[in-house]
Order: sequence, then C-alpha cells, then structure tokens
Amino acid sequence: MLKELKQRVYDVNIALVRYGLVIFTWGNASGIDRKRGLVVIKPSGVPYEQMKADQMVVVDVNGKIVEGSLRPSSDLATHLVLYKAFENIGGVVHTHSTWATIWAQSGRGVPALGTTHADYFHGAVPCTRSLTEEEAGHDYEENTGHVIVETFRGKDTQEIPGVLINNHGPFTWGIHPEQAMQHAVILEEISKMAYYTLSLSPDVALPPHILDKHFYRKHGPDAYYGQK
Repeated sequence: MLKELKQRVYDVNIALVRYGLVIFTWGNASGIDRKRGLVVIKPSGVPYEQMKADQMVVVDVNGKIVEGSLRPSSDLATHLVLYKAFENIGGVVHTHSTWATIWAQSGRGVPALGTTHADYFHGAVPCTRSLTEEEAGHDYEENTGHVIVETFRGKDTQEIPGVLINNHGPFTWGIHPEQAMQHAVILEEISKMAYYTLSLSPDVALPPHILDKHFYRKHGPDAYYGQK
C-alpha cells in the first residue's frame, strides 16, 4: 500500500541524516495521500541506518494503523493536527537540528535579516508559546500541534513554511515531503546565519521592500526565478 509514498518518506527521513539535521533517532518525516486520507510516517525509535522503506507506517487521519508492524513515530499526533489544520500541505518534517533548536530553546523566533531568509520565508519564523503543565501532561504531542496552529492564526503557512516549538525544536512543512525537508535544511542555515548576524550587529533589520522582492521573485504568480 502506498509503495511510492513510503519510498519517498523513507528517502526524506534518510536525507535528514545526510544533511546533518538528525542524529540517533532525533527526527521524523511524513507525507499524506489526501485522496485516500492516509499518512505515511517513520516508525518510532528505529535507527536510521537500520530503517527500510517497507517499515514506514501507514495510518489514517485519526492515527489508526492501516499498514505496518511497527509503532509510528511518537510525534504522529502533531503531524496529524497539522495535516487537518493546514489543508495545503503534503509533507511534515520535525528535527532537533542544532541552530534552529537553539532559537527554540531560547523562546525566540528567527528574524528575517537577509535575502537568504527572504527567498523562502516571508517574515520571521515564529516560536510558539510554551505548553502549559496540563497541555504537556495530557495529549502532549497533539497539543504541540494545536499550539502550532494557534501560532499560525492570521499567518500564511505557504509564506512561512515552518515554526519553532518553544523549549523543543523546529517543524517544517511543504506541498510534498521533499519540500518539507528542503525547508528544514534552509531553516537550519538561516538560524545559524541569524545568530551570527545579531552577534555582530544587534540592531540590523531587513527592509520590507527587500523582503518582498526576494520572496515574491520565487513565489506567487509573478515569480520569475528559475526556469518555466
């Protein structure tokens, strides 16, 4: 079942290791088949070097296992909340990549300081509030998803395809799993750039017209970057 999507989700999970965003089992990626209402996600706690494509777990949008002999990622509930709330996304990635996690642990969003950031994120990458004791104690992973949705009220998930979970780490998404992975790689790089930029120039700011120019030359109906 969903052999192609399982292979793609597996490949994305392996790519997270290749790009240095994941060590041990500190991350997960998923993809959704919207027509069938099924999600494919990596199994929980399986070392990446031992993982195989046919071990990817298929679940329905309520988390019921449809295919697979292993337990799905412990972050499954977060992924499912995002798929239900953000209907234009097709893939979700979660890591504990160093630089993005530094910002998340500080409780700060990553500000847009330059054109590298603006090429992919139309504004700051926000950081959620901390979960309450009650939210963390009951349905922790599901409530992590809800706090992301709360943070994105009034925001465009296509213009800002990622978030930092306060005290925790980053989540990114895209129209498919590969794009979600790309956004995770980019978020890590711009998090590092922002840290060093602010250490050199604490008051630096990106002019709004430069932010708009760089984002919209790659995105939207008037984009002209790359080939047709």
